[in-house]
Amino acid sequence: MIINHPILGPRDAQEFTYLGDASLINRPDWQADDAAKQFYDYQYLRDNPAGEHRELWFHEQGDRSWLVVTRNTVTHEISKVELASDVARKEGRSK
Repeated sequence: MIINHPILGPRDAQEFTYLGDASLINRPDWQADDAAKQFYDYQYLRDNPAGEHRELWFHEQGDRSWLVVTRNTVTHEISKVELASDVARKEGRSK
């Protein structure tokens, strides 16, 4: 599988480490009244979708960037690749 890195161009997926659902970018508020439940859900509950899914990938054998890859889990076709920092900034979660 080839991942079209937004900065480096096409790279073999073997250079990356798959880290799971991209919703992990949306870390819960630790000060919320139900923080314990939110963090339990955040840590342990995951969807296992068939079809288009946003995933976190880490470019371990390259520039060590984090990417959000939108991929069809059935066909492995990649429709979009973004830097995770850009996604977090867009969604208002950067610090």
